[in-house]
Amino acid sequence: MEPIQAPRVFSERYELTHLIARGGMAEVYRARDRLLDRTVALKVLFPELSVDRAFVERFRREAQAAAKLSHPNIVPVFDWGEDTGTYFIVMEFVDGRPLSAELRANGRLPSDRVVDVGAHVAAALAYAHRHGVVHRDVKPGNVLITDDGQVKVTDFGIARAVNTEESLTQTGAVMGTATYFSPEQAEGVGVDSRSDIYSLGVVLFEMATGRPPFLGDTPVAVASKHVRDLPPTPRELNASVPPDLEAVIMKAMAKAPADRYQTAEELRSDLLRFAEGRPVVAIALAPTGVQSAVATTQAMGAVRQTATIPVTDGTAGGPAPEEDPRRRKTRRLVLVLLALLVVLALVAFFLLRSLGYLGGNAFAMPNVVGDSQAVAVSTLQGKGLHVAAPRQITSSQAKGVVVSTSPSAGTSVKKGQTVTITISSGPPSNVTVPPLVGQSFSNAVATLQGLGFGYREVFKQSSQPNGQVLAQRPSAGSTVRPGTTVVLTVSSQNTVTVPNVLGQTQTQAGASIGNANLSVGTTTQACSNQYTAGQVSAQSPAPDTQAAPKTPVNLTISTGPCQAVVPNVIGDSQSAAVSALNGQGFSNVSTSQTNSCATSDNGNVVSQSPQAGATAPTSATVTITVCNNPPPTTSTSTSSTTSTSTPSTTTTTTTTG
Repeated sequence: MEPIQAPRVFSERYELTHLIARGGMAEVYRARDRLLDRTVALKVLFPELSVDRAFVERFRREAQAAAKLSHPNIVPVFDWGEDTGTYFIVMEFVDGRPLSAELRANGRLPSDRVVDVGAHVAAALAYAHRHGVVHRDVKPGNVLITDDGQVKVTDFGIARAVNTEESLTQTGAVMGTATYFSPEQAEGVGVDSRSDIYSLGVVLFEMATGRPPFLGDTPVAVASKHVRDLPPTPRELNASVPPDLEAVIMKAMAKAPADRYQTAEELRSDLLRFAEGRPVVAIALAPTGVQSAVATTQAMGAVRQTATIPVTDGTAGGPAPEEDPRRRKTRRLVLVLLALLVVLALVAFFLLRSLGYLGGNAFAMPNVVGDSQAVAVSTLQGKGLHVAAPRQITSSQAKGVVVSTSPSAGTSVKKGQTVTITISSGPPSNVTVPPLVGQSFSNAVATLQGLGFGYREVFKQSSQPNGQVLAQRPSAGSTVRPGTTVVLTVSSQNTVTVPNVLGQTQTQAGASIGNANLSVGTTTQACSNQYTAGQVSAQSPAPDTQAAPKTPVNLTISTGPCQAVVPNVIGDSQSAAVSALNGQGFSNVSTSQTNSCATSDNGNVVSQSPQAGATAPTSATVTITVCNNPPPTTSTSTSSTTSTSTPSTTTTTTTTG
């Protein structure tokens, strides 16, 4: 870590103190946050990147998305901004070193260490993927190990701001990144969360063997191998790698995204199974998955060994006589043809078996996630599958609902195969909010993150020390659900008033916020029945509140009126119909009554407008007509009387919201 000789201060707040590292697109510094008096890490992008407006916009969006992530295994993003044309990101300062440094110092790692680090990285990825953020640059340099052994992943989503095709031409800058590319990244096609799973598989491979699976002279050469070449198996490079761990790594590195683990949580679960000594799911793969890749790679390895056996003349250590070049060329051609035949035979075998021509009883694993345990067991047993004793985990799902299966839905399975279902035991138990008033903001944040809470700060002008917590909501001692956001009121000796930008365009709002010495934070979109498309429909902090200078103001931009599909309420009672419509967002319900209906429909809806299935603004009025035709009363008299009823309609308009 190099001390800075002439410290620079970004945005009059972040003072650089030490240079930590240089990368392909930025320099990382240790810095001091003067406002909150805490140590942070500052990633400063190279100035040449700032002239590309498309890049700057992508960078802004990705930094905002990353700032929303709050997880123990993710380095949090505190802030981002621009200073005299240079863009920067402010992150938590992690006192430790990257995994890449540990690999350089120690080479390959023990299996238990590989699993421990991999499971924590997978947990971080799973959380990010659930929140719509794909990392795109999972590599040892972005995995940080703290001095007390915590694993934290950094640079979430930032890789998306860099153009992959341009990057591949920068031989020195992105060689490390190309080493961990997924095949779809290397080909320049769209990626999803499964691309991160492949990259993590490459990291696991390197931890287990001491080297990446593919090496080359240029990034393009390495990327090409990810697309076209089969990797060696970890046990070819390190015989001490357990077969089950090898299977997990190879499944994560399957060429086709459909053959990999479909979620990072599935990969993490398999790593934990291995750590607990239980069989891993990767051993029972679909035929087109890792088993075929492993078998084909092993066959190719055997052919390579056969092709390199030295030819002797039968004497001990004696050299072979000169061989006719044509014969030597013929022999090489025969060996190549044999290798191709072996590969084609294996591919044909596994393809036929996956299509059901071999084995005969393979089929896709049913999707029972979201079903009750009883329904799921009935469905699976009806398919001839054996259901093992279910696992239970806490989740946001109701108690008894299936939250995952192993194998996952869509995986090839056979009758008689054992399936494990994971059942929700209900939401996690409530936790107690700690006392934070009087602490420094940085200590309060560290306490909240350590306990799994989210946080949001509100600045208030005060004579108390700068950065001290003045109040908290919920209060100390409250019992709340895990992950609850705690709002901290923080002392700031200099505050500004947040302007009211509701109803302004995004450009107008940005100017108003900048003029108030604040910054634009996250920008999201949502429908609005109050504001027209393109106008600001919500902001945080709220208008006319106090905030510290440079505080980000988060904006919600209207996409126009909210629309929904009108549900079918014919046959429902009036109260049930109104409830169903309100549930879809239709708050204005007009009710009319008619006696031109069958007595059996009395009290029920007999018509509606708009009709069921139509799409309409949620602000529109939905009219329902309710049958009001009770059975006629019978009276007794001495004379015979015939009573007739004239159909009529009575209309009563009711607005419910």
